[in-house]
Amino acid sequence: MASPIGFLIMLILTIIVLVFLIMKINLHPTFALFLVGLGFSLCLGFSFVESLTTLTGGFGSTMTSLGVPIMLGAILAMGVQDTGAAKSIANFFIRLFHGKNLELAPALTAYIVSIPVFGDITTILTSNIANVLSKRKHISMSKMAAFTQAGLNLTHAVVPPTPGILAVSIMLGADLGMTISWGIVISLAALMLTWVALRKWTEKEWIEPVPEVVAEIQETESDRVEDILIRGEDLPGTLPAFLTILIPVVLIAGSSFINMCVAEDAAIRNWTAIFGDKIVALGLGVIYTMLLGCFHQKAVRKSDRDSTHKEQEKFHDILLNSWIARGCEVALPALLITSMGGAFSAVIKSAPAIDGLASMIVESGIPGLLVPFLISAIMMAAVGSATTAGITAAGVVLPMMGTLGITPVATTLAIGAGSILFNYMNNSGFWVISRFFNLNLKQGIKYITVPCGVSSLMCFILIAIFTSIGIM
Repeated sequence: MASPIGFLIMLILTIIVLVFLIMKINLHPTFALFLVGLGFSLCLGFSFVESLTTLTGGFGSTMTSLGVPIMLGAILAMGVQDTGAAKSIANFFIRLFHGKNLELAPALTAYIVSIPVFGDITTILTSNIANVLSKRKHISMSKMAAFTQAGLNLTHAVVPPTPGILAVSIMLGADLGMTISWGIVISLAALMLTWVALRKWTEKEWIEPVPEVVAEIQETESDRVEDILIRGEDLPGTLPAFLTILIPVVLIAGSSFINMCVAEDAAIRNWTAIFGDKIVALGLGVIYTMLLGCFHQKAVRKSDRDSTHKEQEKFHDILLNSWIARGCEVALPALLITSMGGAFSAVIKSAPAIDGLASMIVESGIPGLLVPFLISAIMMAAVGSATTAGITAAGVVLPMMGTLGITPVATTLAIGAGSILFNYMNNSGFWVISRFFNLNLKQGIKYITVPCGVSSLMCFILIAIFTSIGIM
């Protein structure tokens, strides 16, 4: 087996090979991830059979956890599109921002939604808003993707009750209320600082919105709010439109907060376990959106006809067949790539050298606050999961809490910030965002990896400032 340094070198070389296969050879990402995962496992000293077992296990476990939620989210996205809900939501943000800086609309939506909701689902729920506003005001999807994914990753990483950072705060004995409060302050400030730093850079490359999502949207050059508003017949009101997203969000969030506040033997937990489940919550969101469609049949028929180039004779065929078929067609590539990314991640996680690499950092004598941040960042680079990276880093840091010289809250938030520093191809969210924001691999690295890294560093700098002046 490789030493920690040897493991790090092999991991870097493997990533270079992966990028080469996808970008230069034009090999499909699913098969490229399989090949580099197999090769990396063999280089680590595992047998061919062990390597295949690890890969298929990682693929299957990722598909098991993500398959149904992503499909339901994609079906919900079709309903949000056909009912006109996406247009109504976009109009709300056009009014809110007076037609300016509209890339912040999906970014702030994702920032809020991602606190309780699984990141890939947040991507799907906010991608329609981003695509519609991109087309309406001719804003590149590079700009939309950069700040939407930064918003969702920041709260996912540092604001409980997101499961990963919640587990870290409990493990380290951090006060949960203080962690939530400081997490919101730091992550929101980091998002805005990232936006200020990168907004000009992200608009230099033009990337089209997803054609299927914006087929009916017309572009406008006017800056007047009334001219920017998206017109359409039979559009739902703002509240009914937002409920397509709020129903799953409130159910999942409510479950998290109730479980956090009530005793483990409380009867209400039986209900939150059901309605707070991501599959049930998304399923209820789909059912509500289908009912909304029944009240806006004219808009639904027109949108489905434009998307499929077919006229459905019976209206229920649109809801029960067309939405599902179109949603699965959108979800399938993301599912395959995401699951194979999970397979690659499983190979990396199986390497014994990961723990040794973390120990080397601890023994190097670097400043206390950097230790949890860097360990979490290395875990993220290795395993491709912010939750796994954070929990693993907490386990490594916990025995050193007495010598680090920083508070449990600062340690918790430093781990959270580090867990999003390296967001790249071994993270399932990288592929989901790329798919729904119309990015290729090169563009994904530019507009997902780079902004996420910048927002991670912004978080760490803010934590360091507040820690140094003694208020955290």
